[in-house]
Amino acid sequence: MRSRSSHRRTPHTARRRTAAVALAGIAALVATAVQSGSATAVPDDTPSAASRANPAAESVRLTPAQRAELIREANATKADTAEALGLDEKEQLVVRDVLKDRDGTVHVRYERTYDGLPVLGGDLVVQGEKPGGAESVVKATRTAVKPATTRAAVPAAKAEQQALGAAKAEDAKNPDVENAPRKVVWAADGTPTLAYETVVGGLQHDGTPQELHVVTDATTGEKLYEWQAVHTGTGHTVYSGTVDLTTTRSGSSYNLTDGARGNHRTYNLNRGTSGTGTLFSGADDVWGNGSSSNAESAAADAHYGAALTWDYYKNVHGRNGIRGNGVGAYSRVHYGNNYVNAFWSDSCFCMTYGDGSGNANPLTSIDVAAHEMTHGLTSNTAGLRYSGESGGLNEATSDIFGATVEFYAGNSSDVGDYLIGEEINIRGDGTPLRYMDRPSKDGSSKDSWYSGLGSIDVHYSSGPANHFFYLLSEGSGAKTINGVSYNSPTSDGLPVTGIGRAKAEKIWFRALTTKFTSTTNYAGARTGTLAATGELYGTSSAEYKAVQNAWAAVNVGARATG
Repeated sequence: MRSRSSHRRTPHTARRRTAAVALAGIAALVATAVQSGSATAVPDDTPSAASRANPAAESVRLTPAQRAELIREANATKADTAEALGLDEKEQLVVRDVLKDRDGTVHVRYERTYDGLPVLGGDLVVQGEKPGGAESVVKATRTAVKPATTRAAVPAAKAEQQALGAAKAEDAKNPDVENAPRKVVWAADGTPTLAYETVVGGLQHDGTPQELHVVTDATTGEKLYEWQAVHTGTGHTVYSGTVDLTTTRSGSSYNLTDGARGNHRTYNLNRGTSGTGTLFSGADDVWGNGSSSNAESAAADAHYGAALTWDYYKNVHGRNGIRGNGVGAYSRVHYGNNYVNAFWSDSCFCMTYGDGSGNANPLTSIDVAAHEMTHGLTSNTAGLRYSGESGGLNEATSDIFGATVEFYAGNSSDVGDYLIGEEINIRGDGTPLRYMDRPSKDGSSKDSWYSGLGSIDVHYSSGPANHFFYLLSEGSGAKTINGVSYNSPTSDGLPVTGIGRAKAEKIWFRALTTKFTSTTNYAGARTGTLAATGELYGTSSAEYKAVQNAWAAVNVGARATG
């Protein structure tokens, strides 16, 4: 059977605005850890970088073959890298990702093991002239990974029982442990400890798939940490007008397979809550009619949003797919019955969308798609844990790139703005879900950093990072952009001059992919973005000073001098 790529137009009617609940959606985390040390938003040191701009510092777009070769080289030299970093002889590096700059500098992101056991919170990024070079390193933990013992004193069955108890405490439905608890080294809380990691499946209380990770001390039986690897988000479809979609022809019919973007596919779960579902197909290559009652309409929106996000990361940042390997994720629409959520999951490497209350409003808008796919990107790069300050940075990253994808789309039916979920009318009064220029306008998010920020919900602790990005892009004070009015304050009452969104998004992306780790907090984010800015524009540049001032404006670090 012959197949080909096809571009077609999908008719849509006027946009619909109805009520919803909160937007989130988070990837499963490969490594989870916490920032060690006392709460602070003042970094210990200032990153070093050349005083002049270095355009060659920007990452280049790698083909899958080029990326595979760099990974091969990194794997071939990882023992030498471990020795150069002074790691214990029982520690080994595991290559997770690789980036290359125009000047040839290579950034390799590693996980690590100790005596064959995975180290949770042991991730690091090594920079050098070639794979395996170790000119500089960013570590998730500064503590030496050397647990007191690797022999468990507590049986795995106790860890499993504890994990099931944690799931039941959250009102999980049909919780189950598919695989026996695995032994790991937990390096998140300072002193590395032998532990069990147990993953509980089933469904969360609202019907969302569950991947609850519970970490149990293997010497005392104490529960050390738990996190939910699949988190939910909600919204209502923003119809994007008549759009082009890339589909595939197979025989006499077409299907929603995007051969131009890693074979991304869009499936119909048809109210189911498991499996892949059925690939959308049809004879006419026209999908949907703009009505939520037509199953293809939501599929068209999801397919379109995924394509936009893929193109944005490839054309703006040079990343070829979420994992950087040219392989597309997939989308599932019509999940569950009256399911008012959307989510990203690493276990399926996919985005999943419910149809909202009354199955009348599928959650497949541009910003939701970009938000969810970005959680996948974060999981496959920095791995920011979804808790504490790093969780706020994780959520903010999805908001930031959800906004930039919306600007990138240039869709006249949904113009770019710095409002999150502005079309879904979550409160029933036409107001957005979140505001990047003044996060506190939603009633819960925070405008600036404070010492207890890490203890609140990550959707609200994301506020200072969202605010930072807006200030860095557009500056403080009153202004109108694309017909939307903004008025951004600063915590110190001093003005901030923006450098433009194009530069701001480059800085955040570079920091995310080469400077942030699973444990990065707000102080670390300031350090990382300054390092990225120094590499791109120089440490004496206006851009570098703007980053300092934008962080100071949200109470993280000091203003630039001079």
